[in-house]
Amino acid sequence: MFSKDSNLGLELARARVLVIGDVMLDRYWSGATARISPEAPVPVVNISKDDQRPGGAANVAVNVASLGAQVTLLGVVGKDEAAALLKTSMERYGVRVDFVEAPASPTITKLRVVSRNQQLIRLDFESSMHAEHAFDREVLYQKFCAVLKSVDTVILSDYGKGTLAFIAPMIKEARRMGKPVIVDPKGTDYTQYAGATLITPNMAEFEAVVGVCSDEAEMVRKGNRLREELELDALLVTRSEHGMTLLQPQAEPVHLPTEAREVFDVTGAGDTVIATLGAALASGKDLVTSCRLGNMAAGVVVGKFGTVPITSMELERVLYGVGGMETPILSEDALLVRINEAKAGGKRIVFTNGCFDILHVGHTRYLEAARRLGDLLIVAVNSDESVKRLKGSTRPINAGTDRMHVLGALKSVDWVVEFSEDTPDRLIKKLLPDVLVKGGDYEVEEIVGYDAVTKAGGQVIALDFHDGYSTSKIIERSKK
Repeated sequence: MFSKDSNLGLELARARVLVIGDVMLDRYWSGATARISPEAPVPVVNISKDDQRPGGAANVAVNVASLGAQVTLLGVVGKDEAAALLKTSMERYGVRVDFVEAPASPTITKLRVVSRNQQLIRLDFESSMHAEHAFDREVLYQKFCAVLKSVDTVILSDYGKGTLAFIAPMIKEARRMGKPVIVDPKGTDYTQYAGATLITPNMAEFEAVVGVCSDEAEMVRKGNRLREELELDALLVTRSEHGMTLLQPQAEPVHLPTEAREVFDVTGAGDTVIATLGAALASGKDLVTSCRLGNMAAGVVVGKFGTVPITSMELERVLYGVGGMETPILSEDALLVRINEAKAGGKRIVFTNGCFDILHVGHTRYLEAARRLGDLLIVAVNSDESVKRLKGSTRPINAGTDRMHVLGALKSVDWVVEFSEDTPDRLIKKLLPDVLVKGGDYEVEEIVGYDAVTKAGGQVIALDFHDGYSTSKIIERSKK
């Protein structure tokens, strides 16, 4: 199904997608919290950052663009500052926008106040656009028809705000022109989505329509009945920690287990799924493959904070990594990207280094102890040339690629990187871990990298090696 010889990024770059739906502006006001207000029992947040991100259908379009596909976004905005901010933000991502103004309504805006990666309150600015004269529906429909002929797939992102209150004619026209139509539904009246190629309700939305499902078999039975009633080509139920289930006529259900290794924030995950799925379909991939890619993309974004788009590079890392996941053996630059992502998510990075020529129980206990000092452990490994200079011409016993592969298989090790110098001083200065660990009878001030790490606010720790274990002793015993 997936080949390492194929280039997913190039394939997605050929895709042309139209996204239409409820566009929003997500704002994050963040800052430090150090005291409680004297006026009321609430924290006082000293705002230091105003982060503006596209939300709703706009976030779907950004995800499509971040994957490298060509995307046009249609939606309704107010005549206000938020609309201008949203349009500027979309253009920065390379999204072509064509908005219809609703002068009497504000641009839908969700303002979140955040401190220490914890959302304290959300403020919504919006008014209903369900009324027939809230905006010019005919203008929006004509824009839709004008773009339709030049795209491969249509994504209808319905947040129930009113932009898609007349969705049925759009589905009918798109299908008449042979365009796949994917719908992210809202509410309980799914008859308006009849005739679509695929709808993607989450489990709660699905059960709100068909009733509570006591088990997977009942979910499949009710899902197939709903798919038949609505004359859909397929139905995809997203099931949170249980993954996804794809239902198609005359086919066994396809159950996709979750790809998430850890869940930090589920905000925008549904947008990522439908964006990836739509872009993959537009690039010519079949429905099952497209759903698998959407599932993988969701596993990436739930490990990030807020509505953050997926990129084709991130998707390829998951797709082509060891065991279907990302390989732990990384280049320096690739590792630096992961470190920055992890630190942005509040993770504590631990770094240690060594030759690790013949891995023994002393090593594994040491690495387990190092891993307990933080959230993620980097092991930097001396190259073969470096080991020869340090240990002599008969070393290493095991080649560098083998040593790194064995280390990467350890549960305690998250990332492995190679360095060619005699010491990791340059690498440490580049990566700047939160905790630098070295095994042996060292004064911490003597440990290579001490100055760089402590200057950056990090910690340096010396851990004792376990007595009776060493690579040299193992080699001596083997000779005897």
